[in-house]
Amino acid sequence: MTVKRRNHGRNKKGRGHVKFIRCDNCYQACPKDKAIKRFQIRPMVEAAALRDMSEASVYDSYAIPKIYLKAHYCVGCAIHHKTVAVRSRVNRRIRTPPPRPRFNKDGKKVTAPVKASA
Repeated sequence: MTVKRRNHGRNKKGRGHVKFIRCDNCYQACPKDKAIKRFQIRPMVEAAALRDMSEASVYDSYAIPKIYLKAHYCVGCAIHHKTVAVRSRVNRRIRTPPPRPRFNKDGKKVTAPVKASA
């Protein structure tokens, strides 16, 4: 039988059964190893309200706490929300993760040096 992916779209490898999780978007049951997982760190207060709070606050420098959230998506929702993209048959074989954007202390994007091929 033809196989589309060498891991069959899962990360199970030797486990007979994996618990199901519910998609955060549509609540569809999806195996935990097949679900697309993303970790989000964001401030509790949005940027627009942050300035208003700092002006009204008695304290001059108060660190607003952050929300740490692990999101689980089914494959359909992850593709629909462009969390992951459909890749061609040739590009599906590429297992290296895409380059991550790097930022300096000022918050500006830094381009990584390009490696010269020998």
